[in-house]
Amino acid sequence: MRIVVTGGAGFIGSSLLWQFNQKGISDIIVVDHLGESEKWKNLAGKRFEDYMEKESFLEQLTAGRFGNTIDAIVHMGACSSTTESDASYLMQNNYRYTKKLAQWALALEKRFIYASSAATYGMGEHGYRDDDAVAPLLRPLNMYGYSKHLFDLWLLRNGFQSRCAGVKFFNVFGPNEFHKDDMRSMVLKGYEQIKATGKIKLFRSHREDYEDGEQKRDFIYIKDALSVIGYLLDHPGINGIFNLGTGSAATWNELAEAIYKALQLPADIEYIDMPIALREKYQYFTQADMTKLKQTGYDAQPTSLEDAVREYVSFLEKEAYL
Repeated sequence: MRIVVTGGAGFIGSSLLWQFNQKGISDIIVVDHLGESEKWKNLAGKRFEDYMEKESFLEQLTAGRFGNTIDAIVHMGACSSTTESDASYLMQNNYRYTKKLAQWALALEKRFIYASSAATYGMGEHGYRDDDAVAPLLRPLNMYGYSKHLFDLWLLRNGFQSRCAGVKFFNVFGPNEFHKDDMRSMVLKGYEQIKATGKIKLFRSHREDYEDGEQKRDFIYIKDALSVIGYLLDHPGINGIFNLGTGSAATWNELAEAIYKALQLPADIEYIDMPIALREKYQYFTQADMTKLKQTGYDAQPTSLEDAVREYVSFLEKEAYL
């Protein structure tokens, strides 16, 4: 099988390369835009056929230069910044680019798996069920979430969700995210804060119904996310837009305490005001309803938060990558 992985030098994409290599798969075309970032380090030690810049790849793909030689596209490439303010860039990069890849894959009946996001759920006023009937009601809180949501809606409007698979990532964390700057997980940020000052800083709650640090998210370890993507690739008959989380929410305080426990240190948490610009766009609770995926036969159990954080911290201590 010849696989294209877009965003292949990024956090999830490069982790997928690691998983493919573990299975003996190296017939892979890595597509990304490296620019001046440090994410090239995620590719070191990985085995793959070729690397291509994203615009060059799309041009050659749509011109038919790959013929019928590609079996699957796993599209993880996107601007994942929830604070990106250039709406035109997000529309081009996250929506139109994805649409062109999907159109190619659908026309040639190739496997297409793509990354959506839990950011599509907005405040969660309609819950966190990956129900196609609910999707048109969702109101993302930022342009990143909307760019992902728009592609989901395009699939649904055309009935294409029955011919490909999308995954709505919740809060993924793990090795290979060093390059993500402000979008890095709190595990990495918290680890670095502890090493520098001994303290972890968490946002204070600005809602009366949540205590400081008691905001909840569905945190999922990268290896559990990879397991789901591998399952969908191995089962091309399973299609639709699926949540990808653990199905269980944990507080930021619990996450911070797990980091301290992994480092064998007493917890020392400082609460700071959330930037005003984020207060109206902040999700206080997310929890993936995993029923839809489980009904397809997927039955792997996610790693516990404590065990996942412990393993990730062991990577950070060694400055190691997957």
